[in-house]
Amino acid sequence: MNQTILEILSKFDLTEIFKTKGKAKRWSAKRSIGGAIVTMAVTNIQQEGLNTLNLILCGIGILPLCLSFFEK
Repeated sequence: MNQTILEILSKFDLTEIFKTKGKAKRWSAKRSIGGAIVTMAVTNIQQEGLNTLNLILCGIGILPLCLSFFEK
């Protein structure tokens, strides 16, 4: 079973997720990276408590989402 999973994962191309096909949009890198940053910050908050660095990371993580509302 592990060999089958490894074969499937070896054929998985992460770059295809971020490509667009016509008008159908795929995942956005800025939203995915922002989500990863916020997830890391929240995990760190749970482990070490709320501090300035975690608040800054959360702000950096959600900033692209906030700015995307102003895009045309």
